[in-house]
Amino acid sequence: MRTQKLGTTGPVTSALGLGCMGMSALYGEADRGESVATVHAALDAGITLLDTGDFYAMGHNELLVGEALRTAPAALRERALLSVKFGALRDPDGGWSGYDGRPAAVKNFAAYSLQRLGVDHIDVYRIARLDPDVPVEETVGAIAELVEKGYVRHVGLSEVGADTLRRAAAVAPVSDLQIEYSLISRGIEDEILPTAAALGIGVTAYGVLSRGLISGHFTRDRQLAADDFRGLSPRFQGENLRRNLDLVDALRAVAEAKGVSVAQTAIAWVLAQGPRFGADIVPLVGARRRDRLAEALGALDVALDGTDLAAIEEAVPAGAAAGARYPESQLAHLDSER
Repeated sequence: MRTQKLGTTGPVTSALGLGCMGMSALYGEADRGESVATVHAALDAGITLLDTGDFYAMGHNELLVGEALRTAPAALRERALLSVKFGALRDPDGGWSGYDGRPAAVKNFAAYSLQRLGVDHIDVYRIARLDPDVPVEETVGAIAELVEKGYVRHVGLSEVGADTLRRAAAVAPVSDLQIEYSLISRGIEDEILPTAAALGIGVTAYGVLSRGLISGHFTRDRQLAADDFRGLSPRFQGENLRRNLDLVDALRAVAEAKGVSVAQTAIAWVLAQGPRFGADIVPLVGARRRDRLAEALGALDVALDGTDLAAIEEAVPAGAAAGARYPESQLAHLDSER
């Protein structure tokens, strides 16, 4: 497994991380036994970075990750790095009611996460979305206090813009920014990614397969479960879906010519952007099953040369995606989109 340092002050982690959200929420039903086995397989393959959030199915995901760590061989468990998001407010119906970045709330969220995960520290801790009512300096300052006390190792951020990155970095060292980045979600290239690189802040890129849309496995006639977030996502709707899957077909031709899968090509493309921008980028793959994990790991063996990258760019040009990456109501919470 190749390794990658997350920014100037962050930890050294595996070149790929495992995003665990889908094992508990938002993409329909998942098999708990298979999920735990997938975490174990990831650790065994050398993946060290596990990403979760305290609001993923109201704590379910943290408990699942905690179980996976508890039942993993000690040598694998000890090298795992936990990235945890907090701050999203939920209700018993599964609804969303904003974000809380107050210092007292930050410490409260952390206390519960440590208990659910069964650990004595969190490696990277970050608010999931900027709380518009609390200056980022206060939220980051509270995480920094947790670092001083040993409950957290590194400060992270999620889905914030360049100005917020600068303000946060002036308060405490920031290890990385977690943000969506893929062939069809490239908005961060204009300002956010160069700013992160200039500040020595790494990037953990989620959505590298755009929630399965550009994985090569999503079909035009697929029926989504009622509780699957993608049923509300603009990119999965009607004509948008048709146009986006046309892009996938074009990418498939490039992948097949190279003898690799569509998913491996898309992940390898994200990996190749780090050197391009002088940034530390670690893709988070959201595999819920061991076979999908094995496919994703194969991306580490895909070397894209200039000809390959040009062919990918021709197949999926910047800005070619149809539809926004979130519904309008959720885009309103993204500091990164302002």
